[in-house]
Amino acid sequence: MPKLRDLAHARTGDKGDTSNIAVIAYDPADYDLLRAALTPERVQAFFRGVVRGEVRRYELPRLGALNFVMQGALGGGVTRSLALDAHGKSLGSALLDIDLG
Repeated sequence: MPKLRDLAHARTGDKGDTSNIAVIAYDPADYDLLRAALTPERVQAFFRGVVRGEVRRYELPRLGALNFVMQGALGGGVTRSLALDAHGKSLGSALLDIDLG
């Protein structure tokens, strides 16, 4: 069963308590597979217990990318969280481990 990291890479960002993960297909031909497999509900379930707010997905088909904006994802904000390394980069790396099957 392929992992997301086999078909895509991620770019991340964070601002306050919001994390942003862009998932970008290596091959644009895989975009539809990523779009079908990575629903906002699935991403929210994957981060259950970490992301406490809404997960919104933005589609960028011409770039072969999906952008996920996750509210309540950083324990109150990077500078307020007691969690070690709770920044967006950690969440992006974790998402790449999701099974696509």
